[in-house]
Amino acid sequence: MRRPLFIARQSGLPRGPLGRLIAAIMVRETASTNRQAIAALEIRPGDSALDIGCGSGLSVELLLRLVPKGRVTGADPSPVMAARAKARNYRAIASGLAEIATAPVEHLPFPDASFDAVMSVHTLYFWADLDIALREIVRVLRPGGRLVLACRTPANPAAAASFPAEIYTLRGLSEIEEALRDAGLQITASTADEPGGEPALIRAHKP
Repeated sequence: MRRPLFIARQSGLPRGPLGRLIAAIMVRETASTNRQAIAALEIRPGDSALDIGCGSGLSVELLLRLVPKGRVTGADPSPVMAARAKARNYRAIASGLAEIATAPVEHLPFPDASFDAVMSVHTLYFWADLDIALREIVRVLRPGGRLVLACRTPANPAAAASFPAEIYTLRGLSEIEEALRDAGLQITASTADEPGGEPALIRAHKP
């Protein structure tokens, strides 16, 4: 069933009371995929990790358990989501183990080569320019750093029918892979979108 436009817009940039409700729903909907993305990152105890489009901060919380000697950062363009992520991880933030930034993928407020691992789940649809977004990710990745992306693609008929094209840009797996290579990344693993199951998952690293 096609998502109403007002809900689709909130999925891309939650705001206000409705945004907070949509945020709570998205936590449940994306929890399994976030865990798969984290597993694919192959996190090490001393890693510095970034979750782009961190939403309510669930992945930040999960990543913190895997990096006792490292640091976890979340970034989200929605002030509503960033606030939820900060509330969820306030102890880690207070102790200097975590940080939450309100920022879009195209303008990440971090120095070059800041992170060993970067992930982003169900956010690629809202990136206005895939090439610019990936170049920014490559900028903040350290040499040898890993990137994991998870998203639905047009190969999934249900996704194509339910996600309004006015809000969601569904990109094909081959298009995403080509953009990753153009940005200077090497693809190390790729799984296709599963109708009725998990979305496409792509793992790449920076040479």
